[in-house]
Order: sequence, then structure tokens, then C-alpha cells
Amino acid sequence: MDRLARRLGVRDAVVIGLGSMLGAGVFVVFAPAAAAAGGAGLLAALVLAGFIAFCNATSSARLAARYPESGGTYVYGRERLGPFAGFLAGWGFVAGKTASCAAMALTIGAYLWPGQARLVAVGAVAAVTAVNLRGIGRTATATKVLVGVVLAVLALVAVAGAAGGDVSLDRLGDLGGGRGVLTAAGLLFFAFAGYARIATLGEEVRDPARTIPRAVPLALGVVLAVYLVLAVVTVGVLGADRLAGSAAPLADVVTAAGLPGLAWLVRAGATVAVTGVLLSLLAGVGRTALAMARRRDLPGALAAVHPVHRVPHRAELAVAAVVVAIVLLGDVRGAIGFSSCTVLVYYAITNAAALTLGRDPGRRLPVRALAVLGLAGCLLLAVNLPPASVLAGVAVLAVGALWYALRPRRA
Repeated sequence: MDRLARRLGVRDAVVIGLGSMLGAGVFVVFAPAAAAAGGAGLLAALVLAGFIAFCNATSSARLAARYPESGGTYVYGRERLGPFAGFLAGWGFVAGKTASCAAMALTIGAYLWPGQARLVAVGAVAAVTAVNLRGIGRTATATKVLVGVVLAVLALVAVAGAAGGDVSLDRLGDLGGGRGVLTAAGLLFFAFAGYARIATLGEEVRDPARTIPRAVPLALGVVLAVYLVLAVVTVGVLGADRLAGSAAPLADVVTAAGLPGLAWLVRAGATVAVTGVLLSLLAGVGRTALAMARRRDLPGALAAVHPVHRVPHRAELAVAAVVVAIVLLGDVRGAIGFSSCTVLVYYAITNAAALTLGRDPGRRLPVRALAVLGLAGCLLLAVNLPPASVLAGVAVLAVGALWYALRPRRA
């Protein structure tokens, strides 16, 4: 069987995790989350989503250290819960993250050239796929550059908002209803889910038993801190109502701070951030498709690894083609809700698989309790997403289950 090259250390894995997360929550999800839960509710939802992500990250790290190969929960579910659980996790991940890729590509188009958003989105998918096809080393290098630029732009927004934006905690408003907080947390989970990108690199990191458990919480902790700072500044400057109706909230923060000339820089930073997310997402989906194809849960032709660049080139090209189709037919907000639903199901299976591992004598964290909380939290957030998103997610998972039951069995 063709194997992928182990080239990544802790720093590279953390950077890829940051590139998978930074951008989506800040530039895409804050506005609908504020609309669902209000200002104070947004902050509460962000903490809740971050905690559930931490539970999931702990379970993912334990499983990835035990099974250091590409595929993430598709592999863990098969090994710990049975073939169908693994298939359902893989199917949900591929479907949800493919929708995420389309949402990110459409966001790039909307920021760069609103009048031709779909055309720009298709070009972005093609460019990012070309980078990924050159190998994971180039993916890590490109992501380092993108993460550096994004952090600089986000720092600019935070400083400008805090210094000149008249930040007022009175604008946070009331906490709002519990259902609104749960809905917002489910949407905001979309902004954290990229940490599992590290786990899908299990076959490409050096010393995975050491690298993955360190890289996952480090990346998640950095992102949560950045999101909390920006959420406080954004709500404190704009207020919940203005944030809920904003198409570019961070650009609006800079404008409200009396620096409208810098709005173009924030828009450029948004484009760079989302490109970084797209870069890592496409690579992660391709590797899960590779793992599924190796077991004939997807067509076996997708299991090929390029002889020179050592990447799953056919799987990545197939994923890119589906993303382009969604870009031409879909919209951003629908893709985000659908993605959150299916990915939350994916992580519910992750936590269920982690519960079968037993105790870890060397760990201080109550890992079994975190797995239980992660499982319950994922299911709770999934059912409280907008109804259309829940229905679409359930329908796609049902189609996958039906195909699994009827497909020709592997000899």
C-alpha cells in the first residue's frame, strides 16, 4: 500500500491547525451567531463552543496517537465502534467539509470581487488545489505565511477597535434565551472544527504519539483566545444589532474607530484568512477520502498516491470538482449550517470511540468525563441548529447510510 511521507513536527502541525481555524469564525460566523443569541449570548456561545471543541480535541488526540494514519474518525470509528460507525463519520466529514470548502471559496469571491463572486471562488479552488498537489511540505509553508498575515490583520482590528472605537460593555446587552445561545454555539463550532485537520495528518507527522496530543490543544487554545478578544471588541464597538446585520463586521469596527481607509486592508486580510482555511480544508477532505477509498467505502481509484509528491492526488482533484459544483449552485450561510450539523455528528462519533479506550494513566485530565461531555454537547448543538440545516444534514447522512447498506461488498 502506498504511504504518505512523515515530514511535520509539532510547530508545523500547530500552524496547519491555526490555518484551518483562523478566519472562519471571525470573518463569517460572528454575524449570524449574534443574530441568534445577541451580544452577551455570542460570548457565552463562543465559550461553550470552545469547551466542546476542547472535549473533542482531547478525544481526537488520544485516538490519533493510538491510530496514527490518515482518515481521522473514519479510522477511529471503524477500529473502536465498527465499520458502519466509521463509514458514517467519514461520510459526514467529507460531505460537511466539502460544503465548508464551498462556503470559504464563496467568501473569498464576495470579498475580492462581489460582482463575480462565483468566478473568483472557482479560481480560488483551482489555485489552492494546485498548491496542495505539490505536497504537504508546501502546504505547511504556505499556511505559515497565511497565518502570519492573518494574525497581523486581526491584531490591527483589535488595537484599532480598543483604542478608537469607544468599546462599551453596555452594548453586550442581555444574555438572551438558552435556545439562541445553543444555536449560536452550533454555528460558532464551524470556526473551531479545523483542529481535527491535525488528526487527519496522522500519517504525515513525525512521532505522532507525541506530536498530535501537543499540537491539538495548543492550536485550539490560541484560536479561542483570539476569538474571545475579537468578539469582545467587535460587540463592544458595534453592538449586537449592528453586528448581526453586518456583512463585514471587522471592517465596520475599523471604520467605527475612525480609520475607514484601513477597511480595504481588513478585507484583504479576510481574503488571506479564508484562503488559509480553504488550503487546509481541501487537503484534509482529500486525505479522509483517501482513507475511505483504501477500504472501498469510496471508489478504489481515489486511493492513489502520487509517486513524486506523495499526496492523494486523485482524491483531492475529485473533492475540488465537487466543491466547484457547489460553488456554482449554493450559498454561504446554507453551507455553514449544513457543515456544522454533519461535523458535529462526526465529533459525536469521535467521543463515542474515545470512550472505548479506557483510562490513560499518564494524563491528568479526566479524559473519559470530557468524552462524555463532548458526545452530549455535539448532539445538543446539532439539534439546535436552524431547522433547514438539521434536515439537510440528516438527509445526507441517511443517503450515506442507505448507500452503505446497498453497495456491493468488498471481496
